[in-house]
Amino acid sequence: MRRVRKQQRSFADLELERQEVCMEAALAEISRLLDRRGERLLEAIAQDLRRGLKSPEKGRDGMSAEQVFRSLVLKQIKNWPFRELRERIADGITLREFARFGAARVPKFRAFHRASTKLTANTLAALNELVVDIAIALGVEDARKVRMDTTVSETNVHFPTDSMLLWDSVRVLTRSAACLLEEVPELPERLFNRTRAARRRMQEIQRMTRSERQYLQEPKYRELIKITDQVIDNARAVAKAARTVAGPRVMGLCEQIRHYAALGERVVAQARRRVIEGGSVPADQKLYSIFEPHTDLIKRGKARKPVEFGHKLFLAESRRGLIVDYRVLDGNPTDDTHVEQWLKRHVERFGRVPKVVASDRGFFSPANVERLRVAGVDLECLPQRGGKKTPERAAYEKSRPFKQAQKFRAGIEGRISVLIRGRGMRRCMWKGKGRFDVFIALVVLTNNLLVIGRHLAHKHQQRLAA
Repeated sequence: MRRVRKQQRSFADLELERQEVCMEAALAEISRLLDRRGERLLEAIAQDLRRGLKSPEKGRDGMSAEQVFRSLVLKQIKNWPFRELRERIADGITLREFARFGAARVPKFRAFHRASTKLTANTLAALNELVVDIAIALGVEDARKVRMDTTVSETNVHFPTDSMLLWDSVRVLTRSAACLLEEVPELPERLFNRTRAARRRMQEIQRMTRSERQYLQEPKYRELIKITDQVIDNARAVAKAARTVAGPRVMGLCEQIRHYAALGERVVAQARRRVIEGGSVPADQKLYSIFEPHTDLIKRGKARKPVEFGHKLFLAESRRGLIVDYRVLDGNPTDDTHVEQWLKRHVERFGRVPKVVASDRGFFSPANVERLRVAGVDLECLPQRGGKKTPERAAYEKSRPFKQAQKFRAGIEGRISVLIRGRGMRRCMWKGKGRFDVFIALVVLTNNLLVIGRHLAHKHQQRLAA
C-alpha cells in the first residue's frame, strides 16, 4: 500500500445506488453517521496509514482510509478473520457498499492485515473518545450512570509448562538457524539438529504418571535443559558467523535468533530453578510463552478457569451500553485499585462526576467509598467485601436505590459476554503487545459504533411507526 486515496466512483456504483440495495439497519445508520461526522476519524486513520511512507502520493493506489476503517469495523461487528472478511465483502453487494468498495476490485486479505498493522492503540483510543462525544451530541448518552467491571482477554498461547516452553525454544531456534544456512550455505558453522531428541524428552515428561514424576521428572528435565542449552549455543554460533554477510534477510534471521535465544535462556533458568533446584518463581517473573512474552497469568477465582493467560481489562460502561473508559492492565492488580484513576479520567473527560457508580464487591474499599462520596457521586453502589458491616452500611445496602443500582450493575456482565462471544474479545489472535492493545481498542470502538447505530435505527423505526 503506497498511497491512500479515495477511489473514483464508476457507473456500476451509480447503478447500485439507483437500485436502492438496503443493508442492515444498524450498518446503514453507522454508514450515515460516518458520512456526516467521520472526517476527523478518517483523518486520524489516514495519518497512521501514511506513517513511514517516503512518498505517499506516488505509486499504485491502495485502500483509502475510509475503506480500511469501515472494513475493520465490519470485521469486528461480524467477528470474521481477515480471509473471511475479504470473501464476504467481495460476495455481498451491501457489504461492498458499507466498506465503500462499490464495484471496484476487493484486495486480497493480506492487504487488510497490512493496513491493520499500521494502526496504533493511541489513535484508536482517541477515535473512541470522538465517538463517545458524538453519542453525547446526538443525545444517545449523558454518562451520568456508570458501571464497572474487569475481564480477561487471552493471548494466542498454549497452556505453558516448562517442558513445552523448552521444546518451543528448541524447534524455533533450530528452524531459524536452518533458514539462515539456506540463505548462506557457505558458512563454516554446522547446525546440529536436536529437535527429535528434545521432542522425545518433552513427550516423556508430559506422559508421566504422578508416581513416575517422583523419580523420573528431574533426570528427564536435566536432559531436556542440556539439549536446549546446546541448541541455544549452536544457533548463536551460526548467527555470529552469518553477521559478516550483508543482506536484510540474513540480518532479520540473525535478529530473530538473538531474540528467541534470549527468551530460551529465560525458559532454561526458570525450569532449572523450579524443577532442579526445587524453588519457586514469582508469577510476575515467569515467561509463559516465547511467542507472546508479554502474557500475564491471571487468577480471578473462577471455578472453571482457575488461571488464564492474557491481559486483564478494565471496562466502564454507561447506561446505553457505551464503553466510556477502558484500560489494558499490566499484571493482575486487584479491582479496588482502579477506582481512583478512573474517577480522575472521568472528571477530566466529561467535566463532572456521574450520579450513580455501580460495581461488584471486588471494587469495594472504605477509601473508595469515601472517595466517591467526597467527589459528589449521589449513589455509590460498591457492596462491602468481607468484615462485619456496620448497622448504617447494612441498612444502606438493603435500601431500594442500592438494590436498583446493583441490578443496573449486572448489565455489564451481558456487555462483557457480547464482547467476548460476538466481537472476538475472548482471544486475541494478533501478535505482540502493541497489536493486542490495537485489537482491544478496535473491539471497544466497534461496540460503541454499533450501540449508536442500533439506537439511531430504533429511533428511525419509531418515527416511521408514529
